[in-house]
Amino acid sequence: MVSNIQFKDQLWLMDEALYEAERAYGIDEVPIGAVVVSADGAIISRAHNIKEKTFNPCGHAEILALTEAAKNMGNWRLVNCSIFVTLEPCPMCLSAMIQARISTLYFGAYDPKGGSLSLNYNFYKDQKLNHTFDVIGGIRHFECSRILSRFFKEKRSGHNKF
Repeated sequence: MVSNIQFKDQLWLMDEALYEAERAYGIDEVPIGAVVVSADGAIISRAHNIKEKTFNPCGHAEILALTEAAKNMGNWRLVNCSIFVTLEPCPMCLSAMIQARISTLYFGAYDPKGGSLSLNYNFYKDQKLNHTFDVIGGIRHFECSRILSRFFKEKRSGHNKF
């Protein structure tokens, strides 16, 4: 399966996910954002991390965006939908994407310490599972990495942005 979303639209949609990451940053959450889009590229849902504020270990942007998209579509099967996320997903989020039946994952920054693909947990292409999908990484990598670096640098320095 090959993505049907044009490159210029991929950049714009990652910018929308980055907007969500900025929203997370603004509330002192790890700045990760996600958007789920239909086959024609229309945004179905958007979300950002809220793990710290809600004390919810599942409060990842991807999980929240997939949940909202399923509600908006009236179906948990998000066939022909894609997700754009600013950071390579963790194993939990990658598994949720399999369960949701997305068609393509687009992500920005690679995560060598917690990202499924970087850790070689390539569930998304495991033929033993009931669904596989395409993955395109590195979209707006610099911008996605920069917001995370800025956030953690401020955390380490004790900088209070409020």
